[in-house]
Amino acid sequence: MTDAALSMLTGLVERFDPTAFDAPTGRARIRLVVVDDGEADVVVAGDTVEIGAPDAARTPDAILAAPREVWTELLRDVRSGLEAHENGRLTIRHNLHIGVGFLAATSGATGSERLRFERVTTPAGAWALMTAGRGEAVLLLHGLGATKGSFLPTVAALADSGRYRAIAIDLPGFGDTYKPLGEAYHPPFFAKAVVQLMDTLGLGRAHVIGNSMGGRIALELGLRHPDRVGKLVLIAPSLAWRRARPWAPIVRAFNPHLGLVQVAPRWAIEAIVHRTIPGAREGWVRAGVDEFMRAYLTPRGRVAFYAAARQIYLEEPHGAKGFWTRLAGLQPPALFIWGKHDTLVPIAFASHVQRTLASARHLQLDCGHVPQIERPRETSAAILGFLDDAAVADDTPLPAHEAAV
Repeated sequence: MTDAALSMLTGLVERFDPTAFDAPTGRARIRLVVVDDGEADVVVAGDTVEIGAPDAARTPDAILAAPREVWTELLRDVRSGLEAHENGRLTIRHNLHIGVGFLAATSGATGSERLRFERVTTPAGAWALMTAGRGEAVLLLHGLGATKGSFLPTVAALADSGRYRAIAIDLPGFGDTYKPLGEAYHPPFFAKAVVQLMDTLGLGRAHVIGNSMGGRIALELGLRHPDRVGKLVLIAPSLAWRRARPWAPIVRAFNPHLGLVQVAPRWAIEAIVHRTIPGAREGWVRAGVDEFMRAYLTPRGRVAFYAAARQIYLEEPHGAKGFWTRLAGLQPPALFIWGKHDTLVPIAFASHVQRTLASARHLQLDCGHVPQIERPRETSAAILGFLDDAAVADDTPLPAHEAAV
């Protein structure tokens, strides 16, 4: 690395704020790559940080790579780094918690509203959080196999509004939060855990935003603890299937604890993920795949993933305790955001929700299953409008046809 490039990165590291950074193991190695100009390793141990030549014998926890001009922009404004990542000029690989945490810790911001990565311990275990902003509390709950990093654009938008304190969390079993064995990993378990976290954070009430599985958990919070929930934003939420589930007997017999043994090699799992998820090698989606693999490659992470996926498929739709029966009694105001091209939660679910919960608002976006990443500006604008009590504009009629859902 040239002296000029090293001096530039050193200037960034000198702003490092340990109170905005969380290394789950107490130590982290971040490799900074100046494209066509070399690389350096930053080692964080507790409150100390050092920069030096890259250690080829050690695998970094996170890799940040960008051209010189992007690093120069980062010295002026850390937000430019998030924009550079969105348009592909900055790549963040491996551990998003560490990589984005480094950007937050070197932003130069000092106010309580700055972006921070934190660790909070409840009686059940330690949680990993990403927080920013000030004002009314908003909890953000990620989907199956994802982490809080999937809400980074939303967290930034909420914080920039000056009216909301965004708290994106890694749910139990995922990311860098505790991963208990023996739990059901169903909506009641997650809802109880989130309420315990709220108690620890001193939050009597909060708005809740959830994507996919996180949307289903948000609904469970609204159903079980309406006094703790302000408004609900459900982004492509996973919902109980209304029609026959032919694989139910097999899924019901499956023991999630088989995940304690990794049968398939890593390369095989990555190949499946890349074939399944569109754009898995690009931008935030690629970073999300890294996050999934990071948890899935741990025994407890696999157990949590299998258990949660099993519960999603097996949830009862009808009857006194069925999801759709209970949904009719939801009290908190709710906004549902759907992706027109979502193959995981078909948009036909929207018509079922409309018939069951007439008070809910709906918005359709031209995207797939993760609108906050695929259409961040439109999604954030709708969320802020709803939280601010403004009308959510959507002239597209909800689908009137029944689908195999």
